[in-house]
Amino acid sequence: MAGADGDDSLYPIAVLIDELRNEDVQLRLNSIKKLSTIALALGVERTRTELLPFLTDTIYDEDEVLLALAEQLGNFTMLVGGPEYVHCLLPPLESLATVEETVVRDKAVESLRKISQEHSPVDLEVHFEPLVKRLASGDWFTSRTSACGLFSVCYPRVSSTVKAEIRQHFRTLCSDDTPMVRRAAASKLGEFAKVLELDYVKSDIISLFTALASDEQDSVRLLAVEACVSIASLLPQEDLETLVMPTLRQAAEDKSWRVRYMVADKFSELQKAVGPEITKNDLVPAFQNLLKDCEAEVRSAAAKKVKEFCENLPEDSRETIIMTHILSCVKELVSDTSQHVKSALASVIMGLSTILGKDNTVEHLLPLFLAQLKDECPEVRLNIISNLDCVNEVIGIRQLSQSLLPAIVELAEDAKWRVRLAIIEYMPLLAGQLGVEFFDEKLNTLCMAWLIDHVYAIREAATCNLMKLVEKFGAEWAQNTIVPKVLGMANDPNYLHRMTTLFCINSLSEACGQDITTKHMLPVVLKMSNDQVANVRFNVAKSLQKIGPVLDSSALQTEVKPVLEKLATDTDMDVKYFAQEAIRVLALA
Repeated sequence: MAGADGDDSLYPIAVLIDELRNEDVQLRLNSIKKLSTIALALGVERTRTELLPFLTDTIYDEDEVLLALAEQLGNFTMLVGGPEYVHCLLPPLESLATVEETVVRDKAVESLRKISQEHSPVDLEVHFEPLVKRLASGDWFTSRTSACGLFSVCYPRVSSTVKAEIRQHFRTLCSDDTPMVRRAAASKLGEFAKVLELDYVKSDIISLFTALASDEQDSVRLLAVEACVSIASLLPQEDLETLVMPTLRQAAEDKSWRVRYMVADKFSELQKAVGPEITKNDLVPAFQNLLKDCEAEVRSAAAKKVKEFCENLPEDSRETIIMTHILSCVKELVSDTSQHVKSALASVIMGLSTILGKDNTVEHLLPLFLAQLKDECPEVRLNIISNLDCVNEVIGIRQLSQSLLPAIVELAEDAKWRVRLAIIEYMPLLAGQLGVEFFDEKLNTLCMAWLIDHVYAIREAATCNLMKLVEKFGAEWAQNTIVPKVLGMANDPNYLHRMTTLFCINSLSEACGQDITTKHMLPVVLKMSNDQVANVRFNVAKSLQKIGPVLDSSALQTEVKPVLEKLATDTDMDVKYFAQEAIRVLALA
């Protein structure tokens, strides 16, 4: 019996070993994903003494299997006996942190960072810190890149002598011969700076930052820009000018557009980190240059930041800076050669109206909005229309609508159906902003025209649009304005338009309520049950099923039931099927 018990306890690991050696990758992957179950079955001691050594020895596999393993090991602390044994997980993760595939290495580093928190300070120095050193001085660049992500998690909790060693290792990696290692070090520079003492930030980090920011590889220099945000927020105001600004000025004028792009992309964070004085003196001219950059990607990134940059300017001089320095650049971007730049600007330009107030908006911004509404690129026009509400708050919709409307009509009749579709989606938003009278006067005919568009997706969207408009303007408005026009299409010679009537009724019945549905819509649906086209007839059955719950029981019994029973004996198979389905759903059998 004892032997049998022993065999039983060996069973999970035997199955695991078999599956991990199986030729089928999927089987190996599944067995790794079940690792925690196997560890539970084995118990903590055997997991430490048998499972982990086995896993460490067999780390030669497909990347997806290794990725799953790296992820699993990060959640293994309790399965090896809790925090005092967590160091047992380091050997397999160390091996995984040196493999060639970046995704696997990153996941191993993520798991190592996670379990580092569970080490006691003593274990951290005895087990974890030596691992970081080994990785940092590894022969292959793969282990050295992984080490960069581990310094910041162990630094705060080790003794001062070990701290000095960690700083030294980080310095060495920042000047590594391999660009990939320098790139990894640059990407972790800001994070490492945050856990360092301020004196070391000034003495060590600034020199590393300056060196990385003038690296020969632009991929390293652009990562130094990211670190700049963290470093600037750590330093006292008086040190920024001497320690950070020379490097930042250099990055904003870098010969590589990628570095300038990164400066533009991080501009709002940089602005908050350096404070109002440096913003006024240094960042405003730098921002102007980025808005005028020769590369469209840089202009586009800067254009996206216009509103945020202006909002964060010091209040006392905000309006002056915008009017004298920023607005002239924005005006140029409105007629930029790149549609991406114009589109990026259109998505934020409306926000300037709340910052500049009514008079400046009418005088300076309104002409720019209107220029963008007439832009040949549909995306630019749509970005303006979808952000109209903030201008409406400042200057009122009447002023906007006189010049806005022609652009909307033009979009609504655009030759590209996707543009027409997009404008339909904005119609409820516009309707809410313009109000019911203005809508009836100018846009109602447009909404009805979409119902007979030659593209089905437009007709379908127009139907949904009507429902949203009825929800906004109410059932009485629907009865007077929409319902008569929709029902009028029931006699259209084109069967597709007759079907659109049914689709509209399906959408509108709930929003319009029982009274309007019974008196006005139901008679039209019932009359259409005699249509010559089978597609229309089976849609009548579907419509009756849809509007049935809105009707009262007497209408269902006296009017709907006879029509559905007649359709259930139709010569067409589909009409029969949908009629029977409707009878079943409405419980009219």
